[in-house]
Amino acid sequence: MQNLGIPRRSMGAKENEKPLNWRRGLFRIWLLVSAAWILAWTIDLILHGIQGGFKTASDFLELPVLLFGPPIAVFILAVAAEWAFRGFNVDDSPAGE
Repeated sequence: MQNLGIPRRSMGAKENEKPLNWRRGLFRIWLLVSAAWILAWTIDLILHGIQGGFKTASDFLELPVLLFGPPIAVFILAVAAEWAFRGFNVDDSPAGE
């Protein structure tokens, strides 16, 4: 008799499928977003500087905070989130060690 229903497949991992490396993928996304952030603000600040927007030395001291502060903060948040999610893993070591 011919089977005309939904084909049955095993519920396990497929043999041809490679597991995803979430850590590497998310790190690369962070690099791209950070580079886009820095590039966008650099272009804006260059245009602002051409128009004579920088008057005092404190204007120049704000630049590193504006350019690198948010990407570093996101990276620190991601490391903290990874640490927090690792806390949910079950340890194989016996209690007391």
